[in-house]
Amino acid sequence: MDDELHERIRTVITGVPVGTVATYGDIAALSGAPSPRLVGRVLSEDGHDLPWHRILRANGTPAPHLAHEQLERLRAEGVLADGQRVNLRKYRWQTTPGDVRDGPAALF
Repeated sequence: MDDELHERIRTVITGVPVGTVATYGDIAALSGAPSPRLVGRVLSEDGHDLPWHRILRANGTPAPHLAHEQLERLRAEGVLADGQRVNLRKYRWQTTPGDVRDGPAALF
């Protein structure tokens, strides 16, 4: 992966507001990454300083090995889970015209 894409992924993740969540697929689409798995790779290798807890799987669940801590951090931000699943209809990051949904170029 090139450094530019890596930084775009990090920038999009940083932009996920407190009290909202995004999926790995959302971040991939907004950053221009070819795959949600690449977003997961960036988070696992270089995400310690990012709001990693706001990124969920497509079904609204956290990564199994991080579930307890991730759901605890989300709860502290007002994002409540039903069991292990966050309601994406309620808490998913909704962007507005002129921001990242209009393309990654709007971020950079």
